[in-house]
Amino acid sequence: MTATKERENPVKAPKVPPAWRESTLLRHLFWSVLGLLALYLLSISLDPFRNLQLAQICYMAIATAGLTVLSGLSGQISLGHGAFVAVGAYSTALLLEHEQWPIALVLVVSAAITAALGALVGVAAARLRGPYLAGATLALAVGLPSLADYHGLREVLGGANGLIVTPPPPPLSLGESFPLERWQAWIGGLCLVIVLFLLANLVRSPVGRNMRLVREDEDAAALSGVHVARTQILAFWVSAGCAGLAGGLFAMVNNLASPGAFTLTLSLSLLTAAVLGGMGSLAGAVYGAVIVTLLPNWSNNLAQSANLPQEVYANVPLVLYGVVLIVVIMLFPGGIQSGVRWAGVFLRSKIRPE
Repeated sequence: MTATKERENPVKAPKVPPAWRESTLLRHLFWSVLGLLALYLLSISLDPFRNLQLAQICYMAIATAGLTVLSGLSGQISLGHGAFVAVGAYSTALLLEHEQWPIALVLVVSAAITAALGALVGVAAARLRGPYLAGATLALAVGLPSLADYHGLREVLGGANGLIVTPPPPPLSLGESFPLERWQAWIGGLCLVIVLFLLANLVRSPVGRNMRLVREDEDAAALSGVHVARTQILAFWVSAGCAGLAGGLFAMVNNLASPGAFTLTLSLSLLTAAVLGGMGSLAGAVYGAVIVTLLPNWSNNLAQSANLPQEVYANVPLVLYGVVLIVVIMLFPGGIQSGVRWAGVFLRSKIRPE
């Protein structure tokens, strides 16, 4: 009788997931290709101004992703990430000042220069903790861009006016009338996907595990064999390299590298983007970059449509920043990515109820 019931109700074997889901590398590669395709389809449907905004979102997302690794993964607070972006931008401007080097070479060199500076800062930062580290990086954000106006460097770095950057034109194979803004969006999108792919694999690697251990408890990490200082320096190195790449893209997209573009506001905007998206989440870095990049334009349109006075008009973006940040933190303490994850779980439970 029991055997008959077992034949009538056989136990279903568990489904074997596809091979690409089992392999972290293949899974990240799949999402990278999908992301490139989505960015391509988006760029060809946008006008030049929107493509320019897309390029801006890409370099902001790259810098925010680097900050996410530093602060979210390894637990080191940085208020001076805008200074690293400035180094990347000025490196790109100097490289393109007299020669039209290949774009890939310029961006790689700019990222490498900034990463080297980040490693030096990381050596000093490894001795600092909490508010002392935040204060040191804050001083970096305030002091480093102002060096461009120092009398000994004014002729080289352009002083307060900065350096004009002439971005390399699109390849002739794309046609003489190919929009420069779309070409810049393609470059930014490709760089963003590559950075996210590399960082996603870093997070899943033993190095990423060591960073998380250091973030949770430095003493316990040291007892388990993790070299704490080396791990923290590596996090600064990776984060600064991302910021340098973002700075290179910034210079190409905005055709300028000047001290006024890299004030403390930029560093705080990057930190805001990381918190909004979800500190420690690479996808959250993209969400936060989208909001931080587009919110000023949305707020300006809102202020114009409401016919607000000029003294109120300038403060609308700051007010909206605060409102959005408060709402997101109240609803989703883990950032937008935690809300997206919750929505995904909720939808799956409705589609496939147990």
